[in-house]
Amino acid sequence: MKYKTIKNFKNKLQNSDNNEFVDLLFDFIKEEGKTNYDESVTQLQHSLQTASLARTEDGRRHIVIASLLHDIGHLLIDENDSKNDFLKKDLNHENIASNFLKDFFSEEITESIRLHVVAKRYLCSIDNSYYESLSKASKNSFKVQGGALNKEEINELENNKYFKDAVRLRKWDDRGKVSLKEVEELDTYKEMIVAERLAIY
Repeated sequence: MKYKTIKNFKNKLQNSDNNEFVDLLFDFIKEEGKTNYDESVTQLQHSLQTASLARTEDGRRHIVIASLLHDIGHLLIDENDSKNDFLKKDLNHENIASNFLKDFFSEEITESIRLHVVAKRYLCSIDNSYYESLSKASKNSFKVQGGALNKEEINELENNKYFKDAVRLRKWDDRGKVSLKEVEELDTYKEMIVAERLAIY
């Protein structure tokens, strides 16, 4: 990672204005996102495909931003398929992302991100065909992240105020892994993120 620690990167973001914030964030994503998520796409391509689906099929600012940033936790801890232990243990990238972003974005963004992993477990628990539709990497991570939910866990998630957004994000996440698919560039989302930050700060 360009920055020695996650804390250093966070401090840099905290001491920037909104335009500088986005530039720093996007530079980080572009550099760290060159690594592969699986055999089909880089982490950057995956984020852009997921955000593009959210933008086209929903369009609400918070869910598009959440879709764009949902896997930044992988980048922050340098978790990618070049590592021998990739997807062999759960590093809780969703919590790392949510905790990192909560000082910069609204709860509806950070909680949708935090819940996107359990949302996959939910979808696989209620529909076996959903599990069968997943990529090899996503099937592996499903098992590592805890597998199917029990009835209590299903009920708890369904009663969470961010449940619907988390499930939407999850579905786009699982569809955003198409090799060589052309979508909007990262800079397309700069004005959206600046507007979001202006709305909450």
